[in-house]
Amino acid sequence: MRTIAIGDIHGCSKAFRTLIEAISPTSEDILICLGDYVDRGPDSRGVVDLLMELDTRCRLVLIRGNHELMFLGSALRGCDPVMWFQMGGQATLTSYGGNLQKISHNHLEFLDQKCVPFWETEEYLFVHANYLPDLPLARQPEFQLYWEHLTDRLPTPHISGKTVICGHTPQLGGYIADFGYLKCLDTYCFGGQYLTALDLQNDQIWQANKSGFQRHELEPWSVMQRRIGFLLKMFFGWGKGKRKTR
Repeated sequence: MRTIAIGDIHGCSKAFRTLIEAISPTSEDILICLGDYVDRGPDSRGVVDLLMELDTRCRLVLIRGNHELMFLGSALRGCDPVMWFQMGGQATLTSYGGNLQKISHNHLEFLDQKCVPFWETEEYLFVHANYLPDLPLARQPEFQLYWEHLTDRLPTPHISGKTVICGHTPQLGGYIADFGYLKCLDTYCFGGQYLTALDLQNDQIWQANKSGFQRHELEPWSVMQRRIGFLLKMFFGWGKGKRKTR
């Protein structure tokens, strides 16, 4: 059994399909998607189709993102869609044919019933955006769970001692932000970087861009850190108290 987390998809169905084909999930695997399935990218409708298909193949957990709040609020609950359109909702509407009445009720019902505000295991906490370190997940304010970026406030480790896995804050360089106690998997796919999946048992990483091309030169971040440290020591003598002189 594998536990795999997937970052913000944002309508990038080709990237999502490539990752699913590479991961090849089975009925024993747990896939935890970190929210923001819709908006900004070109094919939100296709992403929801893939999520519904995945739900029949593996143990799928969907964390609710702020974009699902806006999407469902506008399409299902009659909220004013102006803010949603300003934050990428127009791309979602286009993928469904251009108006709210054309959005599949099955899609809306699936997201409304399937999405959860957070997920917790023995080792990990999964949220979309952020958290307050001294509160259990069930008591977290909605602003932290759905809206607050790590660039606005980087939290300290959670009181549970568990590692937090989140999305929401785009990593413009296309790599996971790894703080040890906290990992952010939003690697800015819709903006020209990659969609990321991470196997939490062995640190295997899969990435694909919005055109559906898989990135193959990846290595686990822990390995990359050791490699960078080795090179710095070899060339500059860093980490030995003083820099080498020539």
